[in-house]
Amino acid sequence: MPHRAGAAPAEEAPEGEHPAAGRLLRLLETGGARFELLEHAPEGQTVRASALRGHALAAAAKCMIVTVTGGADGARHVLAVVPGDRRVDLARIAGEYGGKRARLADRALAEGLSGCVSGSIIPFSFHDELTVLADPGLFDHPTLYFNAARLDLSVALAAADYRALANPRVVPIAV
Repeated sequence: MPHRAGAAPAEEAPEGEHPAAGRLLRLLETGGARFELLEHAPEGQTVRASALRGHALAAAAKCMIVTVTGGADGARHVLAVVPGDRRVDLARIAGEYGGKRARLADRALAEGLSGCVSGSIIPFSFHDELTVLADPGLFDHPTLYFNAARLDLSVALAAADYRALANPRVVPIAV
């Protein structure tokens, strides 16, 4: 996999418009990740974005912000990352944190915690209040695909490099 293709260097990323995109690209570059950038028409739905990028739906890293409530520690926010052909198991996520309930965060909260517009949430957290949980099924494919904090740009990233750089807690959270 080429290190970079199809886009300007990270320092030229439109920081003002997409700050999370710049942070992501700097992380991938400084972390020595094997990745490729893929420009495409704006798309935030996993099924459609996967078709535009030309890969199996299962190789997509679908990212959702989940809020867990009813636990001893109060509300907790989780970045749940699952294969694109699966759904997040909210009950399992709640159970991972001793909560009674888990629900998808509202759009404003999800965008605030992730720094990304809805539909372009990346599988990395740059926020202290956002824990990353990744389903083990993500690592069934050698390459993961996801929007790069922008609806018109995606990343094809070696799954092993994602695991090393994001350091997610890997637990079964998909159905």
